Amino acid sequence: MAQPKIPETPEGTTVAGKTIIITGGNAGLGFEAARQFLVLGASRMILACRSLARGQEAANKLRADPAIKTHNPAAKIDVFELDLDDYQSTLRFCHKVNNEVPELDILLNNAGLQMVHYEKSKSGHERTMQVNCYSHVLICLELLPLLQRTAAARKSPTRISFVGSSLQKTMAALNKTSIPNDTPIMDYFDNSANFSRFRHYADSKVLVHAYVTRLATLAPSDVVVNNLCPGIVETDLIRDIPAPLRVVLGFLRKAVARNAEEGARTLIYAAAVAGPETNGRFLDHNETTSGSPFLEGPKGEEFVNKLWKETVQDLASIDPELRKFA
Repeated sequence: MAQPKIPETPEGTTVAGKTIIITGGNAGLGFEAARQFLVLGASRMILACRSLARGQEAANKLRADPAIKTHNPAAKIDVFELDLDDYQSTLRFCHKVNNEVPELDILLNNAGLQMVHYEKSKSGHERTMQVNCYSHVLICLELLPLLQRTAAARKSPTRISFVGSSLQKTMAALNKTSIPNDTPIMDYFDNSANFSRFRHYADSKVLVHAYVTRLATLAPSDVVVNNLCPGIVETDLIRDIPAPLRVVLGFLRKAVARNAEEGARTLIYAAAVAGPETNGRFLDHNETTSGSPFLEGPKGEEFVNKLWKETVQDLASIDPELRKFA
């Protein structure tokens, strides 16, 4: 069950002069990816965090990191408040970025959670879908013009990368259960009766890949959008987990998990190494592959279109300007 080794980031890889935003950049894979990007020369790193205090602690650790002090001592490291559980907080974050960040080269949608019990977000949707999917799509659409302007100035595409999961292919309930045609997709997942503690996270990653395929069509020559799986990594993602399951997962992680440094290299690869041919694609162990089989064929395309229409309508209630993406 061992995972393939993730190679070192290719020698000569650089993000010198670039501005990068990482959601959930204060801990786990996000923090380690921020560290590696800074070592690779990023001029400005923005950690988007729910807690400003924890974000500042993370920023201070990065500033004190010996490799960053050696290779990139002049880097600017900022912390912006972002609560993905709340559309209004997400919109305030986007306004701050658009007002204070003149260039954006990489948007790394890393933050996520896995719930084993049903909960609603501050915005009224089921929490896992809100955090992993809907709020990140809001960020993508709000910051797309900034990413496009930066691409034009650089004469090179900018990037949006989502941290997804190969569980979309093996564990998602959507691969076996169809949503009734007369039921809105977002309503279906907001209904607690449809919540599966062991499959809901995988379903959220199906939706992530569905959004990636659609976002990839908005400005394909300007913004490359892809979706990656970091594999099993030694990070704490699951919330409110029962003790027996925590023990099982602890043994699994000890046996096969990558450490954060190796896992974060998959994020670096998707966002800074992989080429434009990965636009709209899924990367597993740095290899381009297919996403959930549920999204393939005419029925999959129909699902993506329906989900996109619903989501844009939902987001337009937060910012009417987003209706143009319908």
